[in-house]
Amino acid sequence: MTRRTTELGARGESAAVEYLQRIGMTIAERNWRCPFGEVDIVALDDTELVFVEVKTRRTASAGTPEEAVSATKRKRLARLATAYIADAGLEAMSARFDVIAIRVLSDDRALLRHHRAAFMIGS
Repeated sequence: MTRRTTELGARGESAAVEYLQRIGMTIAERNWRCPFGEVDIVALDDTELVFVEVKTRRTASAGTPEEAVSATKRKRLARLATAYIADAGLEAMSARFDVIAIRVLSDDRALLRHHRAAFMIGS
């Protein structure tokens, strides 16, 4: 991964956090890590725990940002969510997986799409 790619991803995650806060979610964690990997954002939407995967792209040459959340990626995110829930002692909370897809249009413009409940554990 190049520095430019890393910077683009970090900008996308920051934009996603700002958006989620604007729509009333509380950010619990950013870049939560465990031995299984990393969750971009863990948020609270009222009483629901939300695991958010953020994908940011400059072009569609490698597909849309949403297409980057493959079946393998979804399984890894489900495993990470299970680890987070156990670590935080939040087994009683309901949870969902959202995807935020960001397509950069120019240096100061981007299109953000929020896919609520984009997939379920086991999908």
